[in-house]
Amino acid sequence: MHAVLEELGKIGIVPVIKIDDAEKAVPLAKALRDGGIPCAEITFRTAQGEEAIRRIHKEVPEVLLGAGTVLTVDQVKKAADAGARFIVSPGFNPKVVGYCIEQGIPITPGCSNPSDIEAALEFGLEVIKFFPAEQSGGLEYIKAVAAPFGAVKFMPTGGINAGNIAKYCSYDRILACGGSWMVGADLINSGNFSAVTALCREALRTALGFHIAHVGINAENEAEALRAAGLFEALFGFAAKPGNSSVFAGEGIEIMKTPYLGKNGHIAVGTNNITMAMGCLERMGCRFNTESLKKDAGGRLIAVYLADEIAGFAVHLMQKK
Repeated sequence: MHAVLEELGKIGIVPVIKIDDAEKAVPLAKALRDGGIPCAEITFRTAQGEEAIRRIHKEVPEVLLGAGTVLTVDQVKKAADAGARFIVSPGFNPKVVGYCIEQGIPITPGCSNPSDIEAALEFGLEVIKFFPAEQSGGLEYIKAVAAPFGAVKFMPTGGINAGNIAKYCSYDRILACGGSWMVGADLINSGNFSAVTALCREALRTALGFHIAHVGINAENEAEALRAAGLFEALFGFAAKPGNSSVFAGEGIEIMKTPYLGKNGHIAVGTNNITMAMGCLERMGCRFNTESLKKDAGGRLIAVYLADEIAGFAVHLMQKK
């Protein structure tokens, strides 16, 4: 997959922006960055789109910039010259797609049915924009059409909002979600960028869905782990469930049969999308213990530990099932 698209997947949310005044572009980009979503798809729906991209590229280069509603090769050229690093189109235009591939510019064309997806595959694309997402059947439709196209990732756009983004991000075939609820025209035109930042933070928290999955306790040996789990069961009714390396007491307590990571044990933090969560935490300065990466039989990342402990506890992310 193209490095830009991999970066997009680590961000996970693509604010789709219609901008009427290029003067608002830079403070808007800073608001997105400060809200934890350093990404923007500036649409060519207005004459200000190209200039907005140019200004953000120059003054806020840490924001991953894309151009949206791109309908012609000429618009691709303008967007790329202005600083756009990826192209998004509402439909599948072979001329636009072909030109982007020739120039090495990642493009996610709009596709809404298997025929569109097959056309994208003919051009060697790995990521398509599913548009309009909700109006075309939503996540259940994506799951249905994804089955025969095992290598394709989707970027649903259209009808994505704070109420449904978590369920989209929970599906491992979703690369990122496009949405505009955090960058409404009223907020941009009025210069209410603090609200944009707040909405971005809320969108990110909702999409990631962080929660305590379980707490791990380091026992000295298997016998001690079994005794501890038995006490939790006797006292609180948390059923003991022995496993290969640990014993669970209910769903929330894991007792290791031998001491593992963390001076005091570990805390598992569940998330809707572990790739997106890693990207978010890395942008906040967190480091990961790459030797702890764990994948399922299908090669899907399901767990990874942070490099540093918190209050004597190792912390690991865990993909929500």
